[in-house]
Amino acid sequence: MNSWTAWPLQEALSREGRPAARRSLGRGVRLVLFGGATWWIVAKGGLNSWQTALAVLGLAVGYAMLRAYFRVTLHHRLWPAVGLIALLIAGGGLAHLLDTPVGGVVVWCGCAVVSVERLPLAAGAPLAAVSLTAFVALDGGDKPLSAILTSLGLLLAGYVVRLDADARGQTQRLLAQERAARLAEAESAALGERARIAREIHDVLAHSLSAQTVHLEATRLLIERGADRELVLERVVAARRMAREGLAETRQALSALRGEMAPVEEFLRELVASEGARLEVTGESRRLPAEAGLAVRRVAQEAMTNVRKHAPGAKVALRLEYRPREVELEFRDYGGRTPVDNSLGASGSGYGLRGMRERAELLGGALDAGPAEEGFVVRLRVPA
Repeated sequence: MNSWTAWPLQEALSREGRPAARRSLGRGVRLVLFGGATWWIVAKGGLNSWQTALAVLGLAVGYAMLRAYFRVTLHHRLWPAVGLIALLIAGGGLAHLLDTPVGGVVVWCGCAVVSVERLPLAAGAPLAAVSLTAFVALDGGDKPLSAILTSLGLLLAGYVVRLDADARGQTQRLLAQERAARLAEAESAALGERARIAREIHDVLAHSLSAQTVHLEATRLLIERGADRELVLERVVAARRMAREGLAETRQALSALRGEMAPVEEFLRELVASEGARLEVTGESRRLPAEAGLAVRRVAQEAMTNVRKHAPGAKVALRLEYRPREVELEFRDYGGRTPVDNSLGASGSGYGLRGMRERAELLGGALDAGPAEEGFVVRLRVPA
């Protein structure tokens, strides 16, 4: 944007972001100046009563117009601002006609500074030139060079104040953008945490509740058909076992969300002990980060669930390998009566091993599954 037609930033024109002490100091300076000008008019002006009253009224009107000018420039309203400055310049001429040259000089010089400071330079510079020309022509007297140098100094002062305010405005804008970025980052982190909790709730409860539903539905059908009591009892016991497992896994998930998980090796040993599987651990054991540990647990649980569901009687072997910058879990099943389907799309809900692969990719790892020999192999690698 052309610097001659560009407005100063709104952050530069606003008092927002300024320290409270600086704002209080500004109010105090304005009050002192207004009070001093009023006192000078009344006590030192050498005016009669009606001239004094008119001068004080003019001072109050000028102050009100200056405040209005600050408001309209804050909202980048060009023509009202130009009109107000023109009226103030005319007011300086009126003060000169009323034989109060000091008041006129103050008004003209102030108009020059605030024009350059708060308006686009294409409008502020001509207004400042008119104001300072009046100052040099009517008050320069026998020292025109001094008046010209003073005018140039005032122009420079107004431009320096403008640059300083622009720098402050840029800083305020950058701070606001940084706060917005931090807020967006916090919201994104909160959404990510909600997604993680949702995954945990699903991974923990989906299989347990679905298995209980299957067992209970089978129990209902057996009762309706008048099946043997032992068959009904077997289904009820299975549903109760699934409920207990689901409760235990829920507690583990809550502990994991609080960062209170048991070591992964301990969990895997309990899992293989309950299923009659084998576990091999290689590499130097260490405590895994929470997300990596959860991924290993969930993949082992999901693969074991699929074996129970699709290949009862299959043998299972797990291998946990600690590497310098990652950990790998290999889950292998073989020898089942029917081949197990541990493919990534096997879960009907879409949250089985496919969900585990997504979890691994979010952590910067990978999950692969495919047939091998007489069974199926699932391999998980995650940074740890």
